[in-house]
Amino acid sequence: MVTLIVGKKGTGKTKKLINLANEAVEASNGNVVVIEKGSKLTYDVTHKARLIDTEQYSISGFDTFFGFLSGLCAGNYDVTDVLVDSTLKIGGQDFAAFSEFIEKINILAAKTETKFTFLVSADESQIPTSLAGVTVKI
Repeated sequence: MVTLIVGKKGTGKTKKLINLANEAVEASNGNVVVIEKGSKLTYDVTHKARLIDTEQYSISGFDTFFGFLSGLCAGNYDVTDVLVDSTLKIGGQDFAAFSEFIEKINILAAKTETKFTFLVSADESQIPTSLAGVTVKI
């Protein structure tokens, strides 16, 4: 399952992600992973979640990001939830590439039975119509 939380900067997306991550840790029988660009969530997300800074692994672009997420799921079968902050800062501002990325993530989510949540700082009108079924507006 893939969910996009979309809203402009300052609309509370990161706070929602923190709440979702902390709730997922309590409900999960496996591992919850929170991915961000930088390390600003260190004190907000419970220590029971795995916090990953993409800058430590030189991740940029949607292809590299997809490979990283695939490896994360392949390396640990217990990952139940992956929550990503600053998706467009990690992958880029190309919405066509973003749409292809989400299509591939949908397949990965189904194969690995992992829930993916991506925060997208953009106006809802910028999101490709093909992603309307997975978008949640803030």
